[in-house]
Amino acid sequence: MTKFWTVYLIRFVSIYFIFSVIIASFLYPGGNIFEPEQPGYSFAKNYLSDLGGYKSRSGEINFLSSFIFNSSMVLYIASGIGFLFVPNLFKENQKNYFLSIIGSIFFFSGCSFFSGVGLTPHDLYQELHGYFAKNAFRLLVPASILYVIVLYNSSVDNKYTLVTLGYLIFTFAYVLYQFFVEDALKSPESLMESVIIQKIIAIVSTISIFSLTYGFESKIKKRDLL
Repeated sequence: MTKFWTVYLIRFVSIYFIFSVIIASFLYPGGNIFEPEQPGYSFAKNYLSDLGGYKSRSGEINFLSSFIFNSSMVLYIASGIGFLFVPNLFKENQKNYFLSIIGSIFFFSGCSFFSGVGLTPHDLYQELHGYFAKNAFRLLVPASILYVIVLYNSSVDNKYTLVTLGYLIFTFAYVLYQFFVEDALKSPESLMESVIIQKIIAIVSTISIFSLTYGFESKIKKRDLL
């Protein structure tokens, strides 16, 4: 094995997601839940899912924005598949190898649910869209727990363990927020709070998973796979 393609695949998906959100936000016609007359996209008042709606909150057709954003979400299945190959890096320790397999299955499941978000625009399949969106992050909690253990007990630099631990804390906090928050749509203020928190977890998630690939790459180099 001269190159471990998983590393580059996961990085590509992360980068594609970031650029897709930026481009889709510029193409979004406008409107939010409380202000359909709002011009364009607001990072403080529009959920990411608004970018993927068949129509914008203003009622206009949202073809270009939705196509770009939803394609980036569907592509997360590729990251999930990539994670299924990561356990090959930890075969020297049976316990780590086993835990990484279970962790990768959870990562694959979470990424599959992100793909489900892209396949079910919120304004066409509201209940199914919500189901995929909420449970994607819930599946990533056990995945992160297992990979914190795996990385800590491996030769990978501890800074990547800390990155994954930080990701776990943010993800777990977001899952708790989903469970205990009052109706986020009861007022413009509660909507803004919910939207900003969603943006924060999306940024943390993307940066953390992208950074983690460098931990995998360092493991590869130590095994002379590159």
